[in-house]
Amino acid sequence: MKIVVCPDSFKGTVPSYRAAEIVKTAALSVVPEAAVVTVPLADGGEGTCDALGAEKIRVRVAGPDGTPTDSFYGVLGDVAVIELASAAGLSQTSFHDPSLTTTYGVGELFVAAAEAGFRKFVLALGGSGTNDCGCGVASACGVRFCDAGGEAFIPVGGTLELVSRIDVSRLDPRIAESEITVMCDVDNPLLGERGAARVFAPQKGADAGTVELLEKGARSVASVIKRDLGIDVSAIPGGGAAGGCGAGAVAFLGAKLMRGIDAILDAVGFDALLEDADLAVTGEGRFDATSADGKVVSGVASRALKYEVPVAVVCGVAEEGAEKLIPGVTGVFPTLRGTPPAVITPEEAEKSLYKTAEEMIKLTLL
Repeated sequence: MKIVVCPDSFKGTVPSYRAAEIVKTAALSVVPEAAVVTVPLADGGEGTCDALGAEKIRVRVAGPDGTPTDSFYGVLGDVAVIELASAAGLSQTSFHDPSLTTTYGVGELFVAAAEAGFRKFVLALGGSGTNDCGCGVASACGVRFCDAGGEAFIPVGGTLELVSRIDVSRLDPRIAESEITVMCDVDNPLLGERGAARVFAPQKGADAGTVELLEKGARSVASVIKRDLGIDVSAIPGGGAAGGCGAGAVAFLGAKLMRGIDAILDAVGFDALLEDADLAVTGEGRFDATSADGKVVSGVASRALKYEVPVAVVCGVAEEGAEKLIPGVTGVFPTLRGTPPAVITPEEAEKSLYKTAEEMIKLTLL
């Protein structure tokens, strides 16, 4: 019997590599003779460097609240891999308000890697605590955002509407000449009901009024981008990822967007692992309707479906009926039932994951 264990991170509690180890241990406790292959995954968000086995270069940059934080970029040959969540992550602030947070530190990672000689970049979006449309990234790389009075400033989500002019002429030439690929963990556009503000900002602490402020600001800055740069970013699939950073990367850095999970599954040779598998076990912190939009679970399920391998999802919490949106998912096993606690420690999350994985293996394979 062969089991392929391929989870995403349980954001804020259990990283993907640790989740894979826990599920493997639980599976072997139930079926000791099984061959269990672990493949920690990421969908273009946090954990991408670990999933790809990239060497990490440590850099101190501005965090999402502007205070210095320890971050890193990954090295894969001649490619620098930058995780937005390593410098603008939701867990890195003492407050959750995407109208105030910045991606500036992510731009500082680009500059640090460029200074080290890199001219090929992969930017992994996901896990952000921001909604600044990537203006912080661009500002750190030399792009100027000016208000109606001509004064340059660094926009955050709550001040996007003040952007009156965008000047990309001072973009760091090393970055301007670079090849930049953006791995998106969702395919949502920048604006509208499926856009960055309305879908994701509430998950980052935004109330209804703040959501509308962010939507209005994103719409305003998109119009300035179209006028000044000649690029319409309003409806690009993936443009709404990481608080609009997908759209900003296209507009300000000349980046190309792609579905992150597909790139990673190809990189780890995932299809070959499925050819003789009896079960694939994947998972994430929250399994809901957005899981169908280019995240790890949907990517695993679509590949497994081709090989007729059943897919079990172990998750922190599950939205009722979400599995119906993803063909190939045969069972969903949440570790938290009923009303989840406001705070769960990594230790508690690991214990719950182990127990649930044991139950899942018994129900699925025995």
